[in-house]
Amino acid sequence: MAIQAHLVELERKHKVLENELHDALVHLSTDDLQIVELKRRKLMVKDEIERLRHTASETLH
Repeated sequence: MAIQAHLVELERKHKVLENELHDALVHLSTDDLQIVELKRRKLMVKDEIERLRHTASETLH
């Protein structure tokens, strides 16, 4: 069940990054590099979530 706990934590991080990105996009003074970095981090977390889900589904079969 460690994978499930890790998935929950990654999903929480993804949501936090999504909120940070939204706030950055709303404020026009936000540096473009900061927005790119937030998008990159959010994508990395999403990719990790998908890898874990794939791994978890393989272990069930």
